[in-house]
Amino acid sequence: MDENPNDNWANGKSYERYIGRWSRLVAKEFVTWLDAPAGGQWLDVGCGTGVLSQTALQLAEPARVKGVDRSEGFLNLAREQVRDDRVQFEMGDAQTLTDDSGIFDAVVSGLMLNFVPQPERALAEMIRVTRRGGLVAVYVWDYAEGMRLIRHFFDAAVALDASASEHDEGPRFPICRRDGLSQLFESAGLHNVEVRGIEIPTVFRDFDDYWSPFLGGVGAAPSYAMSLSEEHRVALRERIRAGLPFNADGSISLSARAWAARGVK
Repeated sequence: MDENPNDNWANGKSYERYIGRWSRLVAKEFVTWLDAPAGGQWLDVGCGTGVLSQTALQLAEPARVKGVDRSEGFLNLAREQVRDDRVQFEMGDAQTLTDDSGIFDAVVSGLMLNFVPQPERALAEMIRVTRRGGLVAVYVWDYAEGMRLIRHFFDAAVALDASASEHDEGPRFPICRRDGLSQLFESAGLHNVEVRGIEIPTVFRDFDDYWSPFLGGVGAAPSYAMSLSEEHRVALRERIRAGLPFNADGSISLSARAWAARGVK
C-alpha cells in the first residue's frame, strides 16, 4: 500500500498535542504513588518534553532532576516549558547512560522504555546509576487494551489495511502489559517490585480535537496516518469517526490506561 512509516520523535509541540497532554495526568498519579523522600537526586530517562521531570519538581521536592533524551526537538521544548534551577536537560541514550554508577536516589522514565531497541539494557542502565536502596520506576501505555484513543485508530486502520498491524503498538510491545512489565522488572533483579494500572479520562471537545493530533506525524499512529495517500487518510478518518462514542454535545469521552512499575535496587 503506502509508504512504510517509522515512529517519529522529533517535533515536541506535535507530541504535546498528541500524547503530552494526557501524559501529564498519568505523571501526577505516578509521582504521588512513588512517594519518594524529599531532597533526592532524580534522573528522568527519555524525558521527552519534560512532563515527568516537571511533575517530579512540583510534587516530590527533589534537590535536583536531570532529564536525558535523544531528541533535540523534545529537549528544546522541555527547556522552554520547565523553568526551574533544580533541573537540567541534555542529550543522552537510555541504553548507554553517561552517569556514574549509584548516584541517583530515583531513576524514572515515562512512556519511553518500550521504544528503545533493547528495553532490558535500558533498564539495566537505569539500575546501574541508582544508589543501593534507591527507586527505579517507569510507566508505559497499555496499547493492547487500555489506551483507547490509539486503540480506536489502529482497530480502524487494520480493518481497512491488514498491513497496518505491523505499526500497531499493542502487538509490537509485550512489555506494555501488566505481566510483561512485571517480568521485566523482576528479571532485572529489583526488589519489592510492584505493578499497577493508572487510568485517566481523555475527553476531546469534538472530532477535530481527537483527529488533528494524528496529522502531526509524531508517534507510530500519526506517522502511519501521514504515510497514507490523501484518499486513504480520508477513508481512515471516516472509519474512525463512525466508531467513536460521541456525546450529545459532540465531545468524545475516552479513557487511557498506563501500566506503572517500581522496584528497589
